[in-house]
Amino acid sequence: MTIVLSLIAAFIAFLLAMALWTRKIMRQGLKTVPQLGQIVPVQGGSIHFVEKGDPNAQTIVMIHGLAGQLQHFTYALVDQLSEEYHVIALDRPGCGYSTRDKAELAHLPQQAAMIAEFLETKGVDQAVLVGHSLGGAVSLALALDHPQRVSGLALLAPLTHRLPETPVIFKPLEIRTEWLRSLIANTIAVPMASKTAPHSLGVAFGPETPPDDFLDRAGGALGLRPSAFVTASQDVIGLDASCDAQVARYPELSVPGGILYGRQDALLSPAFHGPPMTKYGLSYEELDGLGHMILITEPETCAAFIRRIVETTTVPRTSMQNAVPEALKEIPG
Repeated sequence: MTIVLSLIAAFIAFLLAMALWTRKIMRQGLKTVPQLGQIVPVQGGSIHFVEKGDPNAQTIVMIHGLAGQLQHFTYALVDQLSEEYHVIALDRPGCGYSTRDKAELAHLPQQAAMIAEFLETKGVDQAVLVGHSLGGAVSLALALDHPQRVSGLALLAPLTHRLPETPVIFKPLEIRTEWLRSLIANTIAVPMASKTAPHSLGVAFGPETPPDDFLDRAGGALGLRPSAFVTASQDVIGLDASCDAQVARYPELSVPGGILYGRQDALLSPAFHGPPMTKYGLSYEELDGLGHMILITEPETCAAFIRRIVETTTVPRTSMQNAVPEALKEIPG
């Protein structure tokens, strides 16, 4: 009995030590990556966003992937495009400095609904969505459920179908019990993630090399928080629960656009997620020698791709402004 009590006490002490270590790492992350933009409340949580460029220009909305944050776009792509367009980069619900109230809001339609409400609040319609990885699946959900908000899709290494299995670096996120997810998040998950970050980034960026400033400039340090682990775990389970229903609706897709992939993507299979979408009206392009994080490693190439999608899927603003006066000329009297 004494041995059992000693083991229990040692385990509790271990968890408390891990919890304290977690809090220290979290504070460092928040200091390294402070809030960049504004926060708008929506039903079920809030959306943190930054915007840049002329509000009267075509709007581009950028949606990041699993375990990411809007800094994946502010790293380079926002500046690449904001001289020509009105660019909004946002933290998906629960990610970065955005929030969501419950696990069920991780399902694709629910994430899309929260972002659509945000866009309505901002007065944005007919936006071109730039979705990376899981953000691609959320962008497709927006296009299916809220097509009036979307004029085009420029998807970077998007997840379009349910994965046969979760990538190895995300396997620890496959937790379906909320209390266990919270316990792990607040004890061992963050210290373990901080130790394994170089390996995980190497896999995510492979065959390319992660930039030295990923943790600060690209916001990676925000991933070293209990809330980030909880959100990412909910995303993995929510995707598994809702993706098949979305795939079944792809024949309804009415929004045009295209997909850009790195041929050597080590996280998602280009062949599995890219070419099958051409039957639903999306174009497909591959970049040789590149991996999953092309939005950071090849921002100029990605910006050029996005410009092509904008040019082919949107009506020029001058044409929109002239359309009503021309039509009024034909009205008698």
